[in-house]
Amino acid sequence: MNDLLNNFFDWQLIRQVLPDLLTYGLRNTLVLAVSSALLGSVIGMMLAIMGLSHRRWLRLPARVYTDVFRGLPAALTILIVGEGVFSAQISWLASPYPVAVLAMSLMAGAYIGEIFRSGIQSVEKGQGEACRALGLTHGQALRLVVVPQGVRRVLPAMVNQFIGIIKDSSLVYFLGLVTTQRELFRIGQDDAVTAGNLSPLLATGLCYLLLTVPLTHLVNYIDRRLREGSRPVVTAEEPSPVEPKEALA
Repeated sequence: MNDLLNNFFDWQLIRQVLPDLLTYGLRNTLVLAVSSALLGSVIGMMLAIMGLSHRRWLRLPARVYTDVFRGLPAALTILIVGEGVFSAQISWLASPYPVAVLAMSLMAGAYIGEIFRSGIQSVEKGQGEACRALGLTHGQALRLVVVPQGVRRVLPAMVNQFIGIIKDSSLVYFLGLVTTQRELFRIGQDDAVTAGNLSPLLATGLCYLLLTVPLTHLVNYIDRRLREGSRPVVTAEEPSPVEPKEALA
């Protein structure tokens, strides 16, 4: 029992690894996650619009893209994209960081596209008909009315997807990172291998919880506010005026 506790709760090792985790490890993880989420949102919105198009030549590529990147394991996608970019010898993608952001964005775009598509489809058809009655084109109706409402409805799912991106960032170590480029998982893994102890990985897990637990509660808060906002406001009915009794003759 003591060996088990020492293997996971060596506080000296945890104190040694925490400075690296909280300085460049946490920073690098957030850079990867935020960059991938932003680029993935752009890709996802394009896929959602294409998937809802009446033109088959737009719907089919969006469907194939979504099926492929949702079906492949994240580690395999990162390796395939990384090896492909490095083989092509693209100068501005020579660093592992742009390659990691590209790979994670391609994966995130497939999931975010489905989130956006479901949100847009949840908007009542009467909204689009009202826009056409006002003289708006289909594109204007989507941009000004339908898409903003759909995005608002899928905010909890978007935050959940961002949590997934944070955790998927632990796989970029496959691409090879120098010391200052290491994210949370790679720092914990390297220190655990060096010390022959799993306490650095436990500290890494605590850092991931520091990021994901507040976001989880944020999801619940947003979802609760959206549900409360969608409930109809019930007001007490005003009492009908009582007709005055006729004066006694």
